[in-house]
Amino acid sequence: MVNILVVDDDPEIIDLLRLDLELMGFQVDAVNDGVNALKKAEAKVYDLIVLDVMMPKMDGFEVCKRIRANRASAAVPIVLLTAKGTIEDKIRGFNAGADDYLVKPFEFQELMVRMRALFRRTGTLNKEVNVPKKDEVLASGDIKLIPASLETLVQGKLVKLTPTEFEILYCLLQHSGEAVPLATILQEVWGYDADEDVRMLRVHMGGLRQKIEVDHKHPRYLQTITNVGYRLNPSPESVTV
Repeated sequence: MVNILVVDDDPEIIDLLRLDLELMGFQVDAVNDGVNALKKAEAKVYDLIVLDVMMPKMDGFEVCKRIRANRASAAVPIVLLTAKGTIEDKIRGFNAGADDYLVKPFEFQELMVRMRALFRRTGTLNKEVNVPKKDEVLASGDIKLIPASLETLVQGKLVKLTPTEFEILYCLLQHSGEAVPLATILQEVWGYDADEDVRMLRVHMGGLRQKIEVDHKHPRYLQTITNVGYRLNPSPESVTV
């Protein structure tokens, strides 16, 4: 059973999401503030958290940061919900550790598209049909990815990534040394290639660089290819981590 935590201070949104998600076969828990959301996330391992931003006691940005800081819940996919859709708010959300971002009002089908993309990244779709995730290790040069555990090793040292950051690196590693177009990354990671999400890809790439580069302002592993996309240089010379 796939377990989802819905966090929103609007009881109507909670009721609608709970009904729709349960009809889809998901197990749903729901709370209406950030403090109780943290308690739930600490007490139970969820496959996804749908998290409102504007809430009493503690906003969604802070909840997201604390969930990511907790080792037990650090890898859970998080979708932020907010009435604000500015690029600054989205960047703040991704910097807090969110994997995706939906602006209210939204259609349930749009949420499902984002959810299933996240489930695909973490192997939760396999859980739905009771199929074990493939025991796979993908390695090139200094970088090794272990999808089953969402572990990333750079020169043998463990680096903690969010599910989205992991999937972006996985995509680039599958095309190691090649210039990968932005549309290809969006399609392979999110399942669609909407132009407006290019900016969000760049935000996630910035977070990824901060975690695996010695100097994220002068990246050696994750190189920008002008007017194309990104290229993974898996083993640059003279790089120590």
